[in-house]
Amino acid sequence: MEAMTTTARRRTEAPGRSPDGQEGHGRRLTAAFEALESFPALVESRNRLLRVVREERSSVGDLVAAVESDVSLVIAVLRVANRVAGPKNGKITSIPKAIEVLRPAGVEALASRAAVFDFFERTPGWDAQPERFRLHAVATQRAAERVAREVGFEDRDELLVSALLHDIGQLVLVHAYPGFPAQVHGEARTPEERVHRERRELGVDHALVGGVLARRWGLPNRLATAIERHHADDVEGEAAIIRLADMLAHYAHGQPVEPAELLKVARGVGLAPDSLRAVMYELPYGGVGARRNVEPCPLSAREIDVLKRLAEGKVYKQIALELNLSTSTVRTHLHNTYTKLGAVDRAQAVLIATERGWI
Repeated sequence: MEAMTTTARRRTEAPGRSPDGQEGHGRRLTAAFEALESFPALVESRNRLLRVVREERSSVGDLVAAVESDVSLVIAVLRVANRVAGPKNGKITSIPKAIEVLRPAGVEALASRAAVFDFFERTPGWDAQPERFRLHAVATQRAAERVAREVGFEDRDELLVSALLHDIGQLVLVHAYPGFPAQVHGEARTPEERVHRERRELGVDHALVGGVLARRWGLPNRLATAIERHHADDVEGEAAIIRLADMLAHYAHGQPVEPAELLKVARGVGLAPDSLRAVMYELPYGGVGARRNVEPCPLSAREIDVLKRLAEGKVYKQIALELNLSTSTVRTHLHNTYTKLGAVDRAQAVLIATERGWI
């Protein structure tokens, strides 16, 4: 253990500085923060986003999903959206809101100039780290979405962003300390054990560093707080869901987690043991439930009621009877629905509304 501590101290100290190494430590972190300015997106993620944004019939939901497929794209879109939004729009904490501010043309411009990496062609200074990071981030987001549905968490769009970004501090530490994570984590197996090793060996943990980075990027304080507190002992709210989702992502990938800690955090967010077991069973299969509704629905409540019943295969007379309407009124509602959705028939109307999460 003394050997490990000495190694860590040598990494944090700089020549000619005070013995405690704080100035060298700070310079390392600052340099790492600057290196993250060029954190690359997976080339396939960037290309898919460009295809979606250039398609004539792509929806906001398609665009949101394409951006959220990659941490680098999320960071770029949020940073620019928060710079241009201004006081009138307030702080932007979600990708749907960011796209509303930037418009598809702005998203396309960002994607076109994004730095990229390819798994088969190593990017200098990054090796395979971006891909490993992306896989865990997406898995954590998937778990967070599943937990949020179970417990009725309302601000899902913001949660899914903080879940994607929860480990950005890991990227900082990778650049600041060449021995991270292997030398710092040592024999630690679970997420909690690794965080304790970071605090002991470096004096900080990746969650705290991630919060600092989020604020340097100008991201909203709510996102930064959720990131920096997801490993806090008194974790609660959005940060607690992220903590639970992080453990569930490790579990789904066959990595060790502490059962007692998993139950404790689950209870803290209102997830009962039976529901937790169901989530743990389902996550490895990749199911995330219904599509998110991320764009305004142009249909009235009555038009949605009619379209839902049409999607169930019911005829006009059945729909009229169930909704206490005349058959002609049902036809009128459906005619208006087709016009609003740009659909030529009932099948296309149902398909469009289903794909966009409206029915």
